[in-house]
Amino acid sequence: MKLESVLIRNFRLLKDLKLDLEKDLSLVLGKNNSGKTSILSVLDKFINQSENKKISADDFNLSYKEEIKNLIESPDELSEEDFNKDIKGITIRLIVSYSDEDDFENISKLMMDLDPDNNYLVLGYDYSIHFNEYQLFRQDFKVFKIEEQKKINESLIREKDKPQKERKLYREKGFDAFFKLYHDKYFFYKKKSIAVDHINGIILEDQFIDLDNSSTKVNLKNVINFKYISASRSVTNKEADKTLSSQTSQIYERSEKNEEDTKSIEEFKETLIETDETLTNVYTSLFEKIVGKVERFGGIKKGESVIKVISSLERKELLKGNTTVIYEHDSSNSLPEFYNGLGYMNLISMIFEIEILLQEFKRNKDEKPADINLLFIEEPEAHTHPQMQYVFITNIQSLLEEGIIKGGCAKKKLQYIISTHSSHIVSNCKDFNSIKYLKKESLNSIMAKNLRDLESEYTIAGEEQNYKFLKQYLTLNRSELFFADKAIFIEGDTERILVPAMMRKIDLEEELVGNELELLSQNISIVEVGAHSFIFEKFIDFIGVKSVIITDIDSYYQNSDLDDKGEKQYHKNGSEKLLTFKCPSSHDKAALTNNNSLAFFHKGNRDLNYYKSLKNDWKILRKNRNKQWNSNRKGKLLVAFQTEQLSYHARSFEDAFFHINYDFICEEKDVEDKKGSLKKEFKFGSLTKKWLKDFKKDKDSFKLAEYGVDSKPAFAIEILLNSQSDGEKEFINWQIPDYIKEALIWLRKE
Repeated sequence: MKLESVLIRNFRLLKDLKLDLEKDLSLVLGKNNSGKTSILSVLDKFINQSENKKISADDFNLSYKEEIKNLIESPDELSEEDFNKDIKGITIRLIVSYSDEDDFENISKLMMDLDPDNNYLVLGYDYSIHFNEYQLFRQDFKVFKIEEQKKINESLIREKDKPQKERKLYREKGFDAFFKLYHDKYFFYKKKSIAVDHINGIILEDQFIDLDNSSTKVNLKNVINFKYISASRSVTNKEADKTLSSQTSQIYERSEKNEEDTKSIEEFKETLIETDETLTNVYTSLFEKIVGKVERFGGIKKGESVIKVISSLERKELLKGNTTVIYEHDSSNSLPEFYNGLGYMNLISMIFEIEILLQEFKRNKDEKPADINLLFIEEPEAHTHPQMQYVFITNIQSLLEEGIIKGGCAKKKLQYIISTHSSHIVSNCKDFNSIKYLKKESLNSIMAKNLRDLESEYTIAGEEQNYKFLKQYLTLNRSELFFADKAIFIEGDTERILVPAMMRKIDLEEELVGNELELLSQNISIVEVGAHSFIFEKFIDFIGVKSVIITDIDSYYQNSDLDDKGEKQYHKNGSEKLLTFKCPSSHDKAALTNNNSLAFFHKGNRDLNYYKSLKNDWKILRKNRNKQWNSNRKGKLLVAFQTEQLSYHARSFEDAFFHINYDFICEEKDVEDKKGSLKKEFKFGSLTKKWLKDFKKDKDSFKLAEYGVDSKPAFAIEILLNSQSDGEKEFINWQIPDYIKEALIWLRKE
């Protein structure tokens, strides 16, 4: 039996979320405030219903709460038929699949369909309002509004003679206050088994079995058992802390209940009995005087007030107070648990807690484990450094894949969800397809995306190799992309070194507009992709973060290949042989671009004039319904390339940078030779002197870019080394090419 999916509606940011689960590990990723904790909370509040885990007014999705407000405050009351067209409340739906090999004891009464091809059932948990309560809600709220107005009028009369500054007028309470106080008067919990159209994959909400009806007698806790380890763990490294030691008694208690480790437990019990006998003899002597004093007070008859002090060691309590976890410092020294670093203590505590929960999943000795056992581990990376995060995700999978094994019962699989925003855990996950990516769609709505769906997109497009490369690249280099708010995709080392400096320069020089944050204050990931940004296009669309691709226009022209006689050459198929020549885009013969990424994002177009004519807004792209990229101002992707600046259109970044920073590049410094004399030298040792001298004379930035750069990383570093500041601003002696500056300013906007 397997929990296939969880559908959550109207809970906090989870307006309408579908979370698909794997047979074992489901790795839930997302930035902060993307709903990871909300998923844990809603499962706990519904599956593990208890008095201290009730739904509160703050658990309602804000846009849904606004819908309820409009229904209650509307002058027109809905008919019962119109009201019942949709479920009104917070709901979760658990889609469960089963097979002929499963035990039907717990689910037989939940089955709505005897069709042998239908192997699904849907468990529904609601906190909803029904028509009668809706009417009552409207009536009560009207009375509440009248009472509020009375309080306002009374305060006006009471305070009217006081000076304006001293008046304390009553502040009217509105819908939110009423809802917070009384929502549980109108909303009620309900559990049900709901029919499903398995052919069309539709849940038939109007066909269900009411599981709150006493005649049904189905205990859903036997169908699904949910437990979790919260990110808010009690481990500290204070001297008084004995979290690990106290957990040993919990492990024993759970093991004793389901008779695990029978031999060891029996030995422990026998040892305690022997210890009790020994201590009782000691106590007889130790407490002899006080026992005698009690005996003297007597009673109605002789011997009535005789007492005896005996030893009665409680196994659980003995462990709780008298076990200490230590760790070996070396072969001859042991140190207490709180000497460990907080990260190690957190890791060990999680292992202990997992063991406790595994024992709880097994239940007491006369109980069977539930059909579905679901464990949620929230943010295991807390307090741990990257290497420990690698170790955790690698070993946790092998630890939990054994499932729930209990003597006399069939083995049960353990499904477990790990929520994280650790790129290190993602990188070392065995199965990348287990990733569930939470993405904020709007202010009050989150959606979950399966990475296996992204793989399908690449497969359908015949790009399996591209997906394999993407997966390897993300695993080895850039898993933090999953957690970025924005991204910059660059070609090479020069941009990788310089883009952060350019971001800093823009933050210092360009005024913020509206609610903008500085670029360096935003969560922006910079990713080096070479000339292969088109491979990432499906991933960019998948994660949906605002992104910039910075690339080169790579302009060139072609001439006929001529033989010695000056005649054109031809291929065997009759096509003309052509020679290709790189050139700046402003060259009079420049006609084409050989940049594959530009061609990809612009439907194969390689006409240089097309790109030269593109306005900035047209460089913003968005995918249409046919999965094609089109110019769209509402898009979240901007592909930036060289534009005309100072009457020149460059071919590459270096070409553009040299052209607009002539004085900076040609600047010289005094250097002392072997004889102690001063001579002039260029500051940029990474640039070939011959081409640098030519550039100083002819200002041909294209030739310097093509032939004069010995090392691009060294050139980028030298830009930073030769940069100047004036105390308030940095990098004041060089300029950013317009195409990069405009792209970064666009990215800075919300």
